[in-house]
Amino acid sequence: MTIRFDASGKRWVELDFLVPGTPEDVWHAMATGPGNAAWFTTAEIDGQIGGRITFHFMAGVTGSGTVTCWEPPHRFGYVEADWAESAPPIVTDITIAARSGGGCRVHMVHSIVSTSTQWDGQMEGFESGWPGFIDALRLYLAHHAGQAAASFQLAAEAKGEALVVWRNLLDGLGHETADVGENWTVEAGETLFGEVVVVRQDAVQRYVILRIDGDVPGVGLFGLYGMGDTVRLSLCRFFYGSEAGAAAAAAQPKWQTWLDAVAKA
Repeated sequence: MTIRFDASGKRWVELDFLVPGTPEDVWHAMATGPGNAAWFTTAEIDGQIGGRITFHFMAGVTGSGTVTCWEPPHRFGYVEADWAESAPPIVTDITIAARSGGGCRVHMVHSIVSTSTQWDGQMEGFESGWPGFIDALRLYLAHHAGQAAASFQLAAEAKGEALVVWRNLLDGLGHETADVGENWTVEAGETLFGEVVVVRQDAVQRYVILRIDGDVPGVGLFGLYGMGDTVRLSLCRFFYGSEAGAAAAAAQPKWQTWLDAVAKA
């Protein structure tokens, strides 16, 4: 990924992507707490300039900031002062624009003001970390826009080669390989049925995304990425509909137990 910079000292990474839905649908998903739970993480957002924003990623890991731009349903921005130790504040700006053929174009920028390259790795991590969540956002907007949602993010650390850990992850899900279009039955943290809709494998990360059917439909994102000599396993589970909260609460501890076992395999 490329860090861009200019003569003023501003450094930034940016993403530009298409999603289904109206600007109002996309705004709800990206600029409200209930919407974020449907594809990213649980959050509280005080919808006004100067309002507080807090993301709850997993146990003991949160991110917080202040809303700097609030122009529904087209532009949303916030600044995080404590995103990395001793780093300058990072500013996030999100623009949502309707397309003539339907759907919306989203432009997202993360920027800091610094002439130092010290935090470039963390900023590149922002950029490389978004694609899986953007795929989940597309699925939510295409099939469940506006529905109640609940979710959780889990992690575990494993030793060894990433490819070996990946195979252990797939084995734990009951499948030797992952190919788009396959219909999976999974008996792990839950018994669930779903279609493989995204598979990504590259030098940075590997993950598979399931669109899950059933009484409580949803999305499952199962993957890993390297952290030096350690492989970090990641599991994100999104639930939709009136029973989403109860289903998420019941499944979360079971999935953590499962993920810990995969990490030790």
